[in-house]
Amino acid sequence: MSLAYILTVVLTLPGLLLLFGGIAKLWHRRPVLGSLQGLLGLVLVCAGIIVLLVGMNLYTYHRFTQETPVASVSFEMLAPQQFHVTLAANGDAPQLLRLHGDEWQLDVRLIKWQGMATIFGADPVYRMDRLSGRYRQTEQEVRELRTIYDLGVEHGLDLWSVASKYKTWLPWVDAIYGSAVYMPMADKASYTVTMASTGLVVRPTNDAAQQAVKAWH
Repeated sequence: MSLAYILTVVLTLPGLLLLFGGIAKLWHRRPVLGSLQGLLGLVLVCAGIIVLLVGMNLYTYHRFTQETPVASVSFEMLAPQQFHVTLAANGDAPQLLRLHGDEWQLDVRLIKWQGMATIFGADPVYRMDRLSGRYRQTEQEVRELRTIYDLGVEHGLDLWSVASKYKTWLPWVDAIYGSAVYMPMADKASYTVTMASTGLVVRPTNDAAQQAVKAWH
């Protein structure tokens, strides 16, 4: 985020000086030079604003360079195929949610870099996307109640959406994709989720989860 602020200042301040200088030249009836200078200044100011908005959006993501803890998930059965879920993610306060189904699924967004971005020390980043319940039987998946929770927070310019639509215009974005894991829900079961270079990894952390995974396979 600090790099985004620096680049914003580096682009915006000269841009404003050029823009106001161009306006002054137009005022003094020097239309050609004033127009060119003002246009260049406007381009720099717009570029600075875009950099700031992208930086604000990237601030909602988390860096990772090796296997990094993402979340812990634990369950309490309320009724068949109904569970209270405690989700603790990224050091935030735990969320108490309710899922329907036999399995839980966690989705994240991943962004990796190349070229100049890596020279500036940009690490791969991820952001929690959503938590949902799944039914094991396809028929139930179609007709039964689905529960899905949006875990993402949007600030600034959504780099994910822009990079997905205009990949050729963003050569410094090496890869942008999603990763997901799903595991069985069971009473008193708990899991830990980590982020690795290949995507999400989930592990059972108690006997209830281990037994649920064994029965699930």
